This record gives sequence, C-alpha cells and structure tokens, in this order.
Amino acid sequence: MALRIAMLTAASRTRTTVDDLADRLALPRSHVAKVVQRLQRLGVLVTVRGRAGGTAFAPDAAKMTVAQVVRAFEGDGEVVSCEQPACPLRAGCRLRVELRRAQAAFLAALDGVRLGDLVDADTGPLPALLTIGLGEPSPGLDRRAEVSQARLDSSA
Repeated sequence: MALRIAMLTAASRTRTTVDDLADRLALPRSHVAKVVQRLQRLGVLVTVRGRAGGTAFAPDAAKMTVAQVVRAFEGDGEVVSCEQPACPLRAGCRLRVELRRAQAAFLAALDGVRLGDLVDADTGPLPALLTIGLGEPSPGLDRRAEVSQARLDSSA
C-alpha cells in the first residue's frame, strides 16, 4: 500500500487528498491516512493541512530506495517465526536459513530500485495510468505517456 501511495503522489503535480488516494486505490480511508502519516515521517511525502491541503511526493523522495520503504514498513524480522509457537523441527531445520537468504536477496534487489524509478522509467502505460484523475503529471511523464499511448494504439 505504501509504495502504491508513493507512486500515485509522485505522478501528480498537485497535492492529493487522503480521500482521493483511498478512492483511487480502493482502500479504507483510515488505512490510507495511517500510511500517509508514516510516509510523511519517513520523508517520502509532504503533507499540508487545511482546505487547500493534501499530500505530495517529497522533493528528495525519488532518491530513496524501495527497500528503505519496505524495511520501514515491514521491519527486518524473519519471514516466518520459528519461535511463536516454538517449532519442534527448528533444531535440524534448514528452511529458516534459506528463508533468511531469500529475504536478504529480495531486499538487496530492492536496494537497487529508487522510488523515482517506479514512475520515471519508460515501462509502458503505467505512468499515464497513474496520472488519470490526479491533475497534471510530473515533468517528464508527458512524453512517456504519449509514447505509451502510441504503443497501445498500434497494438490494437
């Protein structure tokens, strides 16, 4: 949810309200509000209170990695807990080691992906889709949206 909220706000030039984000993502408003607050504390979003308020992608957030956000929300805990309840197989089990290795590889891969890469890369129609109903797209997305639409038109 946090990454989707970051992507939507990054794709918009104007501030987006929590209600707009909840509607666009088909998520409960209360959950979106809590995630927006955490993203603001993390430095991914900037929030403005009041009638003309809303949330926007923070100026330096594009440089943050996806793994930073995942770690902030999910923590560094193990994928599966072998302690609660105590697993009778843990003394000779190799699964725990392999799950730790897989989790480390997952986060290492996400360390190489910046939040800005999620919306700035030429990945097809996604940049254009992110901006539907959110005002003007961020600079640089206009041309990619045109290219994406041309691809869709030519494949139809």
